[in-house]
Amino acid sequence: MKTYRVRPEDVQRNWWLIDAEGKTLGRLASQIARLLRGKHKPYYQPDVDCGDFVVVVNADKIRVTGKKLEQKIYYRHSNYPGGLKAYTLRWMLENKPEEVIRLAVKRMLPKNRLGHRMMKRLKVLRGPEHPYVAQKPQKLEVEA
Repeated sequence: MKTYRVRPEDVQRNWWLIDAEGKTLGRLASQIARLLRGKHKPYYQPDVDCGDFVVVVNADKIRVTGKKLEQKIYYRHSNYPGGLKAYTLRWMLENKPEEVIRLAVKRMLPKNRLGHRMMKRLKVLRGPEHPYVAQKPQKLEVEA
């Protein structure tokens, strides 16, 4: 029996729609990362980009457990001396909820060119409407 190697041009890409309302941040991010990598497909290969497109709506209505709203801190640096900025999760959810989900998923993907390509297929939106109706994304229920 010969080993089957999938080629990038043979990959079938689907569109998935995930509603983040009431979902826990980490559990949601791991499911999204799984779809972006293509691990749900029978022909998954770690070195081939075989993932799907994922559209996440209602990013501002995600849930976190414990004391993470005050204790989890996101850092940014402007590359100038003294340019380190720190933001709590509460501030990020009020001002940039899309960025919270995007960063959680990004840190679960490979840290190379393949991971950057996968991140381009993630679309995170604050409200319930999305502009990807023409692609006919399939609704996916994720465990809370």
